[in-house]
Amino acid sequence: MSRRVLTIDDQTDIRRLIRMTLEFEGFDVLEAGSGPEGLEMAWSKKPDLILLDVMMPGMSGLTVASMLRTDERLKHIPVVMLTALDRESDMEAGLATGAQAYLAKPFSPMELLDVVERLITESQARR
Repeated sequence: MSRRVLTIDDQTDIRRLIRMTLEFEGFDVLEAGSGPEGLEMAWSKKPDLILLDVMMPGMSGLTVASMLRTDERLKHIPVVMLTALDRESDMEAGLATGAQAYLAKPFSPMELLDVVERLITESQARR
């Protein structure tokens, strides 16, 4: 069973932490440092889940999430928004784009694993 996760975040240290956490549990982890790069990887690699930073230079995570939801080939992929913004209005904005979950930085490795495992399992059960 495939367990490929794409992380789209402009912070290298966050991507590294996510990679180490998920690879230790057997996930295949892809990384993109910007919104456009992440969209390109999503189209070409078809991940099982996308971890998406909200605040990135250029194209925000909210824009990327909206574009994913309008693309027939990608709209089924669960999206988890990652951000240092943990205000209720920020979470609502992220979920309004169609994201399935929201993790506020800093998040624990266990919290990350729990959300990723649950959403991939739910998504694969629906297909």
